[in-house]
Parts: sequence; structure tokens; C-alpha cells
Amino acid sequence: MATLVVYDSQKQKVGDIKVSDDIFGLTPKEGVLHEVVKWQMAKKRSGTACTKNRSDVSGGGKKPWRQKGTGRARSGSNTSPVWRRGGAVFGPKPRSYFYSIPKKLRRLALKMALSARCLEENIYVVRDFGLDAIKTKNFKLLLNRFNVEKTLIITDGEDKILELSSRNIPNVKVLPQDALNVYDILKHKHVILKESTVGLIEERLQS
Repeated sequence: MATLVVYDSQKQKVGDIKVSDDIFGLTPKEGVLHEVVKWQMAKKRSGTACTKNRSDVSGGGKKPWRQKGTGRARSGSNTSPVWRRGGAVFGPKPRSYFYSIPKKLRRLALKMALSARCLEENIYVVRDFGLDAIKTKNFKLLLNRFNVEKTLIITDGEDKILELSSRNIPNVKVLPQDALNVYDILKHKHVILKESTVGLIEERLQS
């Protein structure tokens, strides 16, 4: 089993924690990560794009001019797509982009994303964030001590003080451990785990 250092809010070492090699020690595979991120992005698509076809636009009914004898091209309706303000051809309509992938694949990708950050030594385990009140300045000092930017912080549950202290800082996101996902791990360069979340994550990802 691999070992990670546990820090306090001042970045002083306060202990070590053993982590499972099956979760934090895998070799990342780009294809697996790509497939799961693509699935996550597809789920987020609203699918609300909509265009009007020739039956939806205003107009139509009367034939613009008689079929023959005018010298102009024949035309049956001013809602035709070749006319100005005519209907769109094969335009998008509201739809769902959702599709399913196996749970085992999603779990494997999450393990590989955590392993990738661990391999880069960009995971920190913190025993306590040391925030007693909502204060962005104090939270910024915490990040400066760890010399991190573009950071994902994982907590063991809802932490309003931490969430509200961090919300005005760009490229920082706070998530409870049950919302941990591949996209956010890969999007952020550093991951900070509250010590109590490590066991919860391992329990969640055990095969």
C-alpha cells in the first residue's frame, strides 16, 4: 500500500495515511479517461437547440405566382428553404444526448484519475482546513502555503464555511466526496483531500 503525508492547515506534517494501490496506484489509460469524460460532457448538454422548419415559419398557403409563363423559376410556397425567411432544412430539434456506460468503467476511470494526480505528486491530504469563519483571505493564505493553483478540494460532506470562503477565488472548486468525478479531477491540476474522505473514497470505489 502506498503512503501519503497528512498535513495540518499550516502545511506541517502531522502523520501518514496508507492508501490502496487499487485506487491510488493504477496506471492511467487515456482511452478509459476519455470515454468517461465524453460521457460526462454529453450528460451536461442541454439539448435545447431548436430551428423552425418550413411548417413552423410564418407564410405559406398561397402559391407566389402561377406555374408557367412568368419567366421565373417555379415556386409553390414562400416558406421554402431557398427563400429568404424560409424554413431551415434538417436543423436541430430538442433532444437528449444522454447515453449509458458501464458502472465498472466509470469506477475504473475515477480510480485512474486519482492515480494520475497521485503519480504527479499533486494530491495533498489535510487533517483540518483551520477555518472557523467565512473568510476568503484566510482561505487564500491556506492555498498559498500549499503553493497550489487550479485546485479541487474534496470534503467528507457539506462544508459551508469552506465553500463560501472559496467561491470568489478562480480555478478553485469544493466538492463533497460523493460528488467526486473524473472531469473535475482532470480539469484541476491539484487535489486536496480532507483526511476523513480518504476512507470514504476507498469504500466507495472498492470493486
